[in-house]
Amino acid sequence: MAQYKGAASEAGRAMHLMKKREKQREQMEQMKQRIAEENIMKSNIDKKFSAHYDAVEAELKSSTVGLVTLNDMKAKQEALVKEREKQLAKKEQSKELQLKLEKLREKERKKEAKRKISSLSFTLEEEEEGGEEEEEVAMYEEELEREEITTKKRKLGKNPDVDTSFLPDRDREEEENRLREELRQEWEAKQEKIKSEEIEITFSYWDGSGHRRTVKMKKGNTMQQFLQKALEILRKDFSELRSAGVEQLMYIKEDLIIPHHHSFYDFIVTKARGKSGECSWPGLPMAACC
Repeated sequence: MAQYKGAASEAGRAMHLMKKREKQREQMEQMKQRIAEENIMKSNIDKKFSAHYDAVEAELKSSTVGLVTLNDMKAKQEALVKEREKQLAKKEQSKELQLKLEKLREKERKKEAKRKISSLSFTLEEEEEGGEEEEEVAMYEEELEREEITTKKRKLGKNPDVDTSFLPDRDREEEENRLREELRQEWEAKQEKIKSEEIEITFSYWDGSGHRRTVKMKKGNTMQQFLQKALEILRKDFSELRSAGVEQLMYIKEDLIIPHHHSFYDFIVTKARGKSGECSWPGLPMAACC
């Protein structure tokens, strides 16, 4: 007797299609995950390269001062790229040494665990092998430490090509202050020597007619001191000046009335000028009058 099996065959077919779709979905998910991983790897590589060239660009900017030629710029850029590549290579080498060291330490830990578990005694050959591995570990540790010290020294070092004159420097400031003080003392000594030099002044006392006299003074003397000395000379010949004081006299140089508190040195050093031009110190007639 024949039986109807349509429903069972349809169910089997549907189950087969579901499994096929599930398998396709899994394949699609795996493909998406693989593409995402590849994109992440590419982005990491791009970041490494961009970081590498950003560091080179920053170093190039900091080490370039003023105008340089194109050839010098290219040469400096190539040198910086090579130096950066060396640093990256040493960094990778340091990482590899670290990984090897960790593997050796892990191997030592496993052997130590086996030694603790096992109650068997070690043979001389095993001890020698363990000693060689310990020496290898020590060698890797020493090499890694040397790499770290070299890296630290390189980071802390200064670039001798960079201009640092604008930075504060205590030693340089102390040297500059000492030099300034020496120059100041030297200048003051020179000015004191000039002030102590003697000059002969020819002056004329004017009371309607000129009466010429001469007197020796120092360049550092003031006009008041000069008038006092001139008054002492004139009193011998002019009785009207015996009761006069310095404050009643004026000192006139060409077309200038000179205040009493100024010195000859002030006008000689500054090369004072009147309306008619530069005054001669000393030499031209001078006048003191009541």
